[in-house]
Amino acid sequence: MDFILRIISEALHLLLASSAYMLFGLLISGIFRVFLNPAAVSQHLGQGRFKSVLKAALLGIPIPLCSCGVLPAAVSLKKQGATKGATTAFLISTPESGVDSIAVTYALLDPIMTVARPVAAFISAMIAGMSENLFAPKSDEPTMAPDLSCPVDRCCDGRDCSPEAHRRHHTFVEKVLAGLRYAFTDVWGDMAAWFFLGLMIAAVITQLLPADLMGLYLGGGFLSMLIMLAMGVPLYICATASTPIAAALILKGVSPGAALVFLLAGPATNLTSLTVILGVLGRRATFIYLSTIAVTTVLFGMALDQVYRLSGISAQAVMGQASELMPLWLEWACAIFLLALSVGPVFRSLAERFRFWASAQNSDPTETERTPDDGSGVCLKPT
Repeated sequence: MDFILRIISEALHLLLASSAYMLFGLLISGIFRVFLNPAAVSQHLGQGRFKSVLKAALLGIPIPLCSCGVLPAAVSLKKQGATKGATTAFLISTPESGVDSIAVTYALLDPIMTVARPVAAFISAMIAGMSENLFAPKSDEPTMAPDLSCPVDRCCDGRDCSPEAHRRHHTFVEKVLAGLRYAFTDVWGDMAAWFFLGLMIAAVITQLLPADLMGLYLGGGFLSMLIMLAMGVPLYICATASTPIAAALILKGVSPGAALVFLLAGPATNLTSLTVILGVLGRRATFIYLSTIAVTTVLFGMALDQVYRLSGISAQAVMGQASELMPLWLEWACAIFLLALSVGPVFRSLAERFRFWASAQNSDPTETERTPDDGSGVCLKPT
């Protein structure tokens, strides 16, 4: 019982430290939604082997989407005329970074990691995207018109209604309120359950794993980077949820470079997203995507350890100092507000997983159904 209480206490500490920054990140994501529509920007991603990649990598940095959530957005970009390289760059920079994860990184880690994370994501995306465009043959796929419809309430499609006329449809306050609804419902609804799961995992790591064991195998060096890469590639976790886990790992002796490998590889890759990327972009692009992430994350991890070593800064000593600037009453207010926002999304997520588990338990894999096959026989398939 004492162990459980310590886990809850540690998770609460992480929640208090990160809630205000998480809300700030959600606020920015809502503003991006109504004032910077990614679908409208997609028209700039189909021209030039390098310019399109640069724009896609920059576009992906602030957008708060996880490795699976980014897939439909990337597919939309490609269908609307984005090059394969631009699509690849967007697929890497978007899940590895985001205004929400950058804010939480500043709260739970330190300024060096806060800068290193989006910079590494951007450079990785640029390398992968340019490599794909250089080696890819010119595509003959037609360019589709971008979706310019109103992000507030879809009142017009952006073509029959000129931008000057559309500006009079909604006030600034209406746009901000629409952005807040999007941030606190759609964005937070997709990541709430994963964020709290990340807090609990971080709390368990803090209480359960011995520091000397983690420091021995993950305290720095090439082997540490490879171990963290192997842990991060198949794992499904969003950039925000991975941040408290990285903080707990660093406190237990993991080098900041190895933690950076986890922060980059974990959100950008998982087995589900890789299979979708394989179907959408093909084998060559998928190989470039995965190999670029593997090589660049390890190199950035080793370089980051050198930065801390040469500057004489201890990652453990400076971690979480930004959260100490926040008044305690504000931390509690933000945490309570975030918890209130999370009740519905977490409940729905648990209900969906329970229904999936129940249906899996009730199904009988031995049962088959008969399906006609042109009248020449029957095909048996499991239900």
